[in-house]
Amino acid sequence: MSDRRYFLKSTLQSGLAWSTAVGLAPSLQASPLAQQKAALHVPSIGPDQTPLPYTYDALAPIIDARTMEIHYSKHAAAYSKNLKEAMATEKLSADSSVEMLLATISRYSEKMRNNSGGHYNHELFWKCMSPKGPQEPTGQLLEAIVRDFGSMADFRKRFTEAAMTRFGSGWAWLCLDAGGRLQIGSTPNQDNPLMDISPLRGKPLLALDVWEHAYYLQYQNRRAEYIENWFKLVDWTFVGQRMRTDS
Repeated sequence: MSDRRYFLKSTLQSGLAWSTAVGLAPSLQASPLAQQKAALHVPSIGPDQTPLPYTYDALAPIIDARTMEIHYSKHAAAYSKNLKEAMATEKLSADSSVEMLLATISRYSEKMRNNSGGHYNHELFWKCMSPKGPQEPTGQLLEAIVRDFGSMADFRKRFTEAAMTRFGSGWAWLCLDAGGRLQIGSTPNQDNPLMDISPLRGKPLLALDVWEHAYYLQYQNRRAEYIENWFKLVDWTFVGQRMRTDS
């Protein structure tokens, strides 16, 4: 257990030192994972659930109040609770960075993988939505979308396809890779692009939950309708800020 705590501490230190280590010999440089973390400026969150940035009924009629209440107070709350249990079992500090756990998740239990991912994914998901009404990306984010996908319409088509073709439960993502390019993809269950076991890697900018509990009370099996309506809730200002900063 002490080796794991040491690995987390040393990996974090290496990531912070990456910008000064680039010019050193390969043996003295930070690990590839630490380099990627430093390059992507991924912020840290703890294992505690944070308050919703809006009321349960704020996203209605697109997402009804009952779905939001169950999703936040039952499903997401359970991930936070179970994550803290897993961390205690592994003798990890209660203020350990969830992102650093994700970056080294292959070293840990299935319980840690499922619940660290579930907690992180939901903490981001809530912030990706806003009751302000339909928005559109602007500025640097829009330029990057056009550069990497051709147009906003093409982006929506590809993102929708990623969400629709995720078999069973999982997530669709817009993320920023270590080379500064936008990527679209999906992950199963509660995996995400920060995990060292994920084929899709990068800093998550936009997350869409396609587990049935996210929409089934209102949309039943109509995932396509849920996805189409969900785009009206996306907080593109928040997404753009994540691309530019550590938010």
